[in-house]
Amino acid sequence: MGGGLRYHLNMIAGLPDPLCHRGRFAPSPTGPLHFGSLVAAVGSYVDARAEGGEWLLRMEDVDEPRAVPGAADGILRTLERLGFSWDGEVVHQSRRKAHYRAAFERLRLDASVFACACTRREVADSGLGPDGAPRYPGTCRNGLPPGREARAWRLKVEPGRVCFDDALQGRICQDLAAEVGDFVVLRADGYFAYQLAVVVDDAEQGVTHVVRGADLLDSTPRQIRLQQLLGVAQPNYLHLPAAVNAAGEKLSKQTRAVSIDVGRPQAALTAALGFLGQRPPAELADAGLADLWRWAIMHWDRSRLPRCRFAAAPAGY
Repeated sequence: MGGGLRYHLNMIAGLPDPLCHRGRFAPSPTGPLHFGSLVAAVGSYVDARAEGGEWLLRMEDVDEPRAVPGAADGILRTLERLGFSWDGEVVHQSRRKAHYRAAFERLRLDASVFACACTRREVADSGLGPDGAPRYPGTCRNGLPPGREARAWRLKVEPGRVCFDDALQGRICQDLAAEVGDFVVLRADGYFAYQLAVVVDDAEQGVTHVVRGADLLDSTPRQIRLQQLLGVAQPNYLHLPAAVNAAGEKLSKQTRAVSIDVGRPQAALTAALGFLGQRPPAELADAGLADLWRWAIMHWDRSRLPRCRFAAAPAGY
């Protein structure tokens, strides 16, 4: 039995029926829930419930220095006030380091990763990929330069396209070697990278459908490559349009996105459903939350989702 298969069997041991539709929402607790995150929450929730599936909740706080104290609890309270219900316990990435370490050691034993001494500045100065992001040039791939010490660990990527079919955005292909280069899985500060953590978590939780914002679309080929190396299943992907402000900036803490007003939950939810092309009746703005959610689940229609990567948020958000 190969190492990848053994790892896969260990990952799925004890999980519920892997054929069940299982979605998830995985916010980063860097601030209050804003409209952009609400769109991802609503889309993933309704998509799972419309299929009679499960919906899991995970706090993606693997980048602990960026996590804001109290933000995770605030997000949970907001989701509760909006009428969301999730299956099982909330998972916190910051408590799962041993799982990421096990996956990293599997990659290290397979010689799929290498130590890197390069600083961010050195990588940024080396050149850009087609998307304008820094592309790692392979400086340490064959060994550390003389006199340099390891800072981070990177995954080796080979030439060739990684492709997948997104349920909304269509066929997506990326040549990791040409566009990204060898990417970090263990950071210089000792924290595991998001790309590795999300792959391990989705596999262990048995996630079958990843519905999230299209701002993460370009990360998906990296995650698929990790799935291949670790021998775990590839989920189905649907990348919703990411909400942007009037300046075209993605809603985030950095762009001062306003938090969701839990005093008007119906208004926020109908705005999110409208953003997703679902055309909720005007009277739902004054309906009870149970009635609103019932309508949303019964009338969920993927064919109405806007086929774009970014879209303007409604006024006030």
